[in-house]
Amino acid sequence: MVQQRHGNLGRALRGGWWALLAILGCLACARSEKPDAATKAAANPEEKRYPLQGEVIAVNRDRKTLTVSHEAIAGLMPAMTMEFRVADGDLAIAKAGERIRAELVRSNPGFRLERIWPDDRVSATSISAAANALRQDTITRGRAAYREVGESLPDFALYDQDGQVVRAGRFRGRQIMFNFIYSRCPVATMCPAATLRMMAVQKKAREAGVRNLELISITLDPAYDTPGVLKEYAVGRGIDTGNFSFLTGPEPAIRDLLTQFGVIAEFSDGLLKHTLATLLVNEQGRIIHRADGSEWSVDEFVDKMRKN
Repeated sequence: MVQQRHGNLGRALRGGWWALLAILGCLACARSEKPDAATKAAANPEEKRYPLQGEVIAVNRDRKTLTVSHEAIAGLMPAMTMEFRVADGDLAIAKAGERIRAELVRSNPGFRLERIWPDDRVSATSISAAANALRQDTITRGRAAYREVGESLPDFALYDQDGQVVRAGRFRGRQIMFNFIYSRCPVATMCPAATLRMMAVQKKAREAGVRNLELISITLDPAYDTPGVLKEYAVGRGIDTGNFSFLTGPEPAIRDLLTQFGVIAEFSDGLLKHTLATLLVNEQGRIIHRADGSEWSVDEFVDKMRKN
């Protein structure tokens, strides 16, 4: 595992993203142990995918289905109300009356929904406006987009694992520890190790009397990591989400956050090559500590929280 001081990393990032990406090719994670949509389609030519928009009418947890009143689907069916199978994470956060967009998967047997996102106008407008503002901020900062220790946290708005809109300002007045991971990472020494360390910090900070802490993991793979996928990720690992959020959202917004926090993530030949960074932000919204890689010290972060 490559370990670098944040100052050296910042200079390397400002000096050339692609050169650093080549150097850090050894940090590649396989894109997924589960095939993506294109791979599934190739493996199962009878499986077809269609974009769907509609409103959840009912949630049947026993049958693991959502009943959705959906708009007409071009090339498949007119507008109607149907029952669809969904994954456990999507089922856990679904609510009757909410609007969604998703992929309808037609296979044998039946239909199911994947890649489910909230689609209400208020949330979508908030997320889009924040993404546009973040894009402009990244452009304005230019080569100085990378945020050094001592600089402030940028504003952003993303969805959490419950499908709720979360803005950076919500955490003002609290310490924030955050990193970037993705749910399909199969390399034990990368994202899984980083998540285990975040869980250890959560436990140790609570034991040390740190009560003003929020932990955040932002996805590196927003095309796959929907709120429901992140919900399943958290539940499957027994994570206490009382003060630990998993965030996702529009790919451009994620890209800008990666740029501003000096994290590289590029898909190449089915591999996600990425670096890891974990940061601590104080109550005033300023970055006070950074650790690169996944082998940082839990005690060091908790000590800084106690002294802050």
